[in-house]
Amino acid sequence: MPDPKRAHHTAGPAAHQAGAEPAGHQAGAEPAGHQAGAEPVDDRTAVPPSAVPLPPGLLANPRLDRWVEIHRDGGVTLRIGKVELGQGILTALAQIAADELDVDLAAVRVAAANTADGPDEGLTAGSRSVADSGAAVAQVCAEVRARFLAEAVRALALDPQTVRVAGGVITDAAGDRWTSYAELADRVSLDRDANGSARPKAVGAARLVGTSVPRLDLPDKVTGRPRFIQDLVLPDQLVGRVVRPPSPGATLSTVDTAAVRVLPGVVAVLRDGDFLGVVAEDEPSAERAARGLTDAARWHEEPTLPDEDDLPRFLRSSPVESFVAAESTPTAPADRVVRRLRASYSRPYLAHASVAPSCGVARWEEGTLRVWSHSQGIHRLRDAVAAALDLDPERIVVQHVESAGSYGHNAADDAAFDAVLLARAVPGRPVRVCWSRRDELSWAPFGPAMVADVEAGVDADGTVVSWSYDVWSQGHVARPGYAGSPGLLGAAHRDRSRPVPPAADPPPEAGGGITRNARPGYTFPGVRVHGHRVLRTPLRSSSLRSLGAFTNVFAIESFMDELALSAGVDPVEYRLAQLADPRARAVVTAAARSGRWARRGTEEGVGYGLGFARYKDRGAYCAVVAEVVAVHEVRIRRLAVVVDVGRVVNPDGVRNQIEGGAVQAASWTLRERVRFDRWRVTSTDWESYPILRFTEVPEVDVELLDRPDEPSVGAGEAAQGPTAAAIANAVADALSVRVRDLPITTERIRAELEG
Repeated sequence: MPDPKRAHHTAGPAAHQAGAEPAGHQAGAEPAGHQAGAEPVDDRTAVPPSAVPLPPGLLANPRLDRWVEIHRDGGVTLRIGKVELGQGILTALAQIAADELDVDLAAVRVAAANTADGPDEGLTAGSRSVADSGAAVAQVCAEVRARFLAEAVRALALDPQTVRVAGGVITDAAGDRWTSYAELADRVSLDRDANGSARPKAVGAARLVGTSVPRLDLPDKVTGRPRFIQDLVLPDQLVGRVVRPPSPGATLSTVDTAAVRVLPGVVAVLRDGDFLGVVAEDEPSAERAARGLTDAARWHEEPTLPDEDDLPRFLRSSPVESFVAAESTPTAPADRVVRRLRASYSRPYLAHASVAPSCGVARWEEGTLRVWSHSQGIHRLRDAVAAALDLDPERIVVQHVESAGSYGHNAADDAAFDAVLLARAVPGRPVRVCWSRRDELSWAPFGPAMVADVEAGVDADGTVVSWSYDVWSQGHVARPGYAGSPGLLGAAHRDRSRPVPPAADPPPEAGGGITRNARPGYTFPGVRVHGHRVLRTPLRSSSLRSLGAFTNVFAIESFMDELALSAGVDPVEYRLAQLADPRARAVVTAAARSGRWARRGTEEGVGYGLGFARYKDRGAYCAVVAEVVAVHEVRIRRLAVVVDVGRVVNPDGVRNQIEGGAVQAASWTLRERVRFDRWRVTSTDWESYPILRFTEVPEVDVELLDRPDEPSVGAGEAAQGPTAAAIANAVADALSVRVRDLPITTERIRAELEG
């Protein structure tokens, strides 16, 4: 490679030529500010430091080299604090980085999140990855690019007004003097804070953002190459198994471990309070030892669970913490109300039911604990482990490794802590703990049961004048570190003297939990929304995809259909008449068209239903029309989904997320329900906890309303509530009966028909 100090390069290497940008992507075609100059440098104009407001994630992690590293071969390592859960976030963020740096996508490697090396961006949750991490990555890469261009201008005496970069190669306007990121890698220091001195590119300058580039993570998954944590094999790795109590209310009375310790292949047997586990050389030895430990343990059990068939009564009668989520004084005269309508809706406890059970790996060595986990919040996991074991968090490194996708707080953190406790018994050797299907469906946190009461006062035309909504639920957050508790199952079992707090809820600014999407998005003159957090936790609850929004949108949109029917108005027209937001109206109108709403009522046994919401009242707009066939059983024939996520980074990625969310919501709506008696969870396999089968998956058509001038918002949870409501409304349309308690099973439909 020629010396970048030379004032004149006649030609670049072939690789640089091949990496040149498409025609027109040159300095003269870019906005005037997308050029270099003396520092501070900006891609439009010279901007004083801090002129560009830094995104919150970057304010918390300002060092540029914490995010980006440029290598001598021209490659780029992008480090982020968000994790890949199957949502395609690594691809979307790589697109943003490649655009801002003007390098080829193939040059960008996105490193898995790591507490030692990357930024702390909190949880990968709430459909915030593109909005939060994407903004931070764009700003970081804009500043990195500006620093490299400034150095190129200085070293080669280039004109800052005509310098350009393409494929990582920096040239003057004529292209006869050049250098590259690779040549300057050792000369440009990124060991400094971001300061807002460069501005990310304008929307029109994007090459990759807005295009459906292939997912970076899929080739390994499609071809079966080792990628998941279950595939991880470290040198001298051992296998761990944990013996759980027989029920949530059980405590350990006695256990004789002597016979287990002498079994072939057993390396260690651990009892720590009520935490029991074994470490063995291989899987068969670990399984055999775990069965022996199960037989040797004696437990005291009590019936602590509520009546599964009367969860609404349990929720309403429990001690609660009540709060006001919304309350507005009616602007319409009280005498406008000519009728009041009321209804109640509920959902049961729901399991994450990941295809692969949770897994964790840990190793203690020379005063350092290293953990491999598919946690959604590796920094929170690190801090919770430190708190549970009274360790310095700086002695703990947590590395994210992918697993089968699970949107919410499943057992990933618990499995990691299981591995930590067992690995402490065998210092220097890594221990892998993989949960069983029974453990996963019995002990992972559930999405809590919920019940909602809604009342509307309507005028003579059926228009809503007043709206009152009450919703009861356990809290939706018991992630590691919540309410001052480690929030780890093993920590609770090893120390029964420390009471486990009831699940908390996200603050309103994070979208809330119980009352997420509990405020309707319509122009009602008076709205009252109260939440009631249940303080009893017979079953462990925490975050499940969309939190309370799934139930709240199901209830609100089901009731909107009931109000429309009462008023004798078409459900689409009824909504549009009370919907002012033009983006909301656009998705509803488009969904009605895409969903073939005009066919409604033309085919016996076929129903059409609509559901709409804006996720968290400030995220993605989503409207769904469900087409169902309801004769001997309910079968969803088609789901037409229209979504507005602002600027679309990767259209195919957004469609994937919406399709997946809609199918999962369909499964929750028609099939899923955690089963239990007064002692223990009984839905411990796929027979007792059925999910939607591949043969039952409907056709899902997704239409994107791209708004490139609007900020990007997440897509991952937008479809959950609207899909449930659309299916419920379609069933009611087909059969003229309303099922208000999920799941909508044949038995419940039959009961309504016979009632």
